[in-house]
Formats: sequence, structure tokens, C-alpha cells
Amino acid sequence: MSIFKNKSKKKNIKDFFMNKDILITGGCGSIGSEIVKQLIKFNPKRIRVLDNNESGLFNLQQELESPLIRVLVGDIRDKERLRLAVRGSDIVFHAAALKHVPLCEYNPFEAVRTNVIGTQNLIEVAREEKVKKVIAISTDKTVNPINTMGATKLLSEKLMMTADIGENCITKFTCVRFGNVLNSVGSIIPIFRCQIKKGGPLTVTSKDMVRFFMSMPDAVKLVLKAAQLTKGRDIFILKMNKLKIIDLANVMIEKMAKKYNHNPKDMKIKIIGIRPGEKLDEELFTQEEKEHILDLNELFVLRKPKILPFSTKKIIKTKNKKISQTKNHQNIKLLNKEQISNILEEFNLI
Repeated sequence: MSIFKNKSKKKNIKDFFMNKDILITGGCGSIGSEIVKQLIKFNPKRIRVLDNNESGLFNLQQELESPLIRVLVGDIRDKERLRLAVRGSDIVFHAAALKHVPLCEYNPFEAVRTNVIGTQNLIEVAREEKVKKVIAISTDKTVNPINTMGATKLLSEKLMMTADIGENCITKFTCVRFGNVLNSVGSIIPIFRCQIKKGGPLTVTSKDMVRFFMSMPDAVKLVLKAAQLTKGRDIFILKMNKLKIIDLANVMIEKMAKKYNHNPKDMKIKIIGIRPGEKLDEELFTQEEKEHILDLNELFVLRKPKILPFSTKKIIKTKNKKISQTKNHQNIKLLNKEQISNILEEFNLI
């Protein structure tokens, strides 16, 4: 599932980031910290890591021991702190967010303050400080959202897609829409691993729960690729695999139970019911968005029509290559248990 097909493209990515001054918001999170680690290889001028997690910043600095890193304690809710963090940067990767569906469901005001107002703060500061590109991390939960997290991230996407409206804006704004990232903090694989270690049971919300997923390397490569390719007003979507969560649970039991001195046959799976705000299945884009999808082999790029001032009563339509029904996300075949096992082994997750 590699985005880079040859060394020349990899070289182009390296050249693109060389000597750039880069800021990552939420830089201590799973995605943010991996972006930092990948960028170090490309010899940027400086990597600023902004996070409100003081311990996380300290640990990341100790782990990397790179002279390129600048650790900045701060929160995207604080616009003036954000302005100082952004000033002088060429590219901003916006990974700061509240991401856990149940927590956002029970703390909606906080989700809005971070995911919506925090994004608005970044947009306004990036415009004022003449940042060249801003790449925001989004989620497939923005598609027809039924939960607070998805709704706030949808608003975040909407803000990004209209952020360049008005005169004298040189900043290009884009989004990257993720599925579930394998082995990220708080995701299902670390949870299952911990439950197997304890002897079970493994908790699954529903036998019919299905999710898109991507590996951490593919997730970060998609983000970096988006920074290089974007023309502004883009949403990049990786073509991802899909699996049943209960199949993942069974594979992990089969492959890991003995490692922790348990009999796989004794390990139980407990169905606990769908949590507040959860869908049984996710989507990559809406039916309306499908009309504006550009198919780039391993990627979908969503380029929506540009909205002009209301007085013109016109919309500039995009001329994108429409995707066929066979490539629609709804027709993606679920991975079987053998395929799931092979992927887990490939990324050393079992």
C-alpha cells in the first residue's frame, strides 16, 4: 500500500521539504510524532512541535535527540500563543484535535473549542503570517456524521476548504481524510493486545462493526504527499482496506494468546453494544462529493467547486475524472482473516 512507487518520487519529496521551516500542531500524538520523525529524514530547516502535553514534548525530544526540533508548549485554543508558534513557518501540519468518539460525545463543548475554534484560530493566523501551506488531518467520520467528533471535524474541513476566500491570501489549505490508523494510541489493536495479555475477554461493540484502516507509514506518507501535491482546496483520501472488527479480534487471539501463556480456545469475545455516536460502517465520501473526485490510482482527491461571492450567482465547476461504481468505497471487499494476519505480521503488530 506504498504511496511512493519509485526512488525519484521519494527524492522529490525530500527536495520539497529540504530547508523548510515546519510546524506540527498536536506533534506528540500518534500521527503528529510520526510526521516529526519522517520529516527529520528530509533535512528541513527546523521542525516546531506544538502540543499542550508537556511530558509528551519532553519524551519526544529525548527520543529523537535532533538539533532540528523545537518543542513548544501551547494550545491551539490560544490564538496568540498559536501566532507565535506559526510565525516564520513555511508549512503547517495540523494534527491537534480531540479524536475519541465517546469522549467527544460526552464533552461536546470541548470538542468544538479544539476541533472547530482551534482550526479557525490556525487558519486566521496562517493567513496573517503568510504561511505557504496548511495540511489538516481529518477523518472518514466527517462523512454523513452522526457523532460530535465527526460533526466538529466536518466543520473543520469546511473551514479549511473556504479558508482562502478573500483577497491577498497566499496560503494553500488542504485536508487529508484518514480511516483508522493501525496501532495508534487508543485504537483497537493496543486495546485488544492489552485484553489478550490479561486473558480476555476481548470487547467488541458489534459483530457487524466494519472499519477502514491504514498503516502508520501509509498515513504519514499520505500527509507528506498531500503537502507536495496540493493546489489548495483539496481533500486527499487514501484507498484503504476494510475489515470486520470481530475478524481482527479472532486473528489477534489466534496469533497472540500463546505468547502470553493463554489457550486461544479459552479466550472469549464479549459483545458490549455500540457506543454513543458510533456507526456500524464508515464511508470515504458522500454521494454528492463523488461528483468531484479525482482518481489518482492510490489516492482519491476531492476538489469541490469554488464558491464565488453570492452576487455573481455562479459556481466554478471542477473538471475531475469521475470514479466508477466499482471503485466506490461501498463496494470494497472485506479482508479475510488470512489477509488480516498477513498485514499484522507485515507491520510487526502481532
